[in-house]
Amino acid sequence: SVRPGMAGKPFFCLKFRTMREHAEQIQDELEPFNELSGALFKIREDPRMTKIGRFLRRFSLDELPQLVNVVRGEMSLVGPRPLPMRDFDRLEEWHKKRYLVLPGITGLWQVSGRAELDFDDLVRLDFLYLERWSIMLDLSILLKTIPAVLSRRGAF
Repeated sequence: SVRPGMAGKPFFCLKFRTMREHAEQIQDELEPFNELSGALFKIREDPRMTKIGRFLRRFSLDELPQLVNVVRGEMSLVGPRPLPMRDFDRLEEWHKKRYLVLPGITGLWQVSGRAELDFDDLVRLDFLYLERWSIMLDLSILLKTIPAVLSRRGAF
């Protein structure tokens, strides 16, 4: 899917398909069931999800193709997650500071609870990452990603 990259420049973010066709059109009807705040949209038992897609997402395997995006220079291993364009368009201007760097496959939000945290927490953690960035912080996040994925905390 097309996602905003660094400076909001769109790029094609590779992922395994986890939802049925026309999932974006159905999202408007599902908006009242959104379990997250702000520009994020998630439903625990999303009816648009395929059985295989549910498994892939549970273990974050749907993100593996993004390693190709990293090799191409469109993404980093660690950084703020790129939101879908639909969600990006809903951001307030000050939220877009998170696009000053390459988007990442994993980040502070992913290792701090993911969907258990609200949108304000996501933005706060992204800004904290931008302010305190270092190689050691990236290594720490990468090391915390493995247990976060295996525990499936906040994954749905």
